[in-house]
Amino acid sequence: MGALGSPLVVGYIDTPEGAAAVDRAIVEAKHRGAPLVIVNSQRGGASLDRDAAQALESDVERVAARARAEGIEVRVRQLVRDSDPATDLISVAIEEDADLIVIGLRRRSPVGKLILGSNAQSVLLDAPCPVLAVKVP
Repeated sequence: MGALGSPLVVGYIDTPEGAAAVDRAIVEAKHRGAPLVIVNSQRGGASLDRDAAQALESDVERVAARARAEGIEVRVRQLVRDSDPATDLISVAIEEDADLIVIGLRRRSPVGKLILGSNAQSVLLDAPCPVLAVKVP
């Protein structure tokens, strides 16, 4: 775990789970007086078109502005490559020496977990620091 004032890392995508994770991460960062690193990880690499990439960047910047309006120091890590989101989130947490990772969860069927895997499970099991999992009601 990081030193006092080490950042919190939050995984964000434009979903209810992503919004819930950011909402809670803002509360935690404010409470701890810690910086916040917003990680948006998208598969795509070269296959992600320019318009889609600009839309993602704009969305993440809107979220970052909301955290900054709360007085939180924010860094954005926009990752578009062929890694899975869990690997990207864990890598950023290691690079940043994070104190906490915040992720959003959604309910999935057993078949959905089998076919798609579970990024949340990977983060929970492999993270270098505590993980706060926020469930969407």
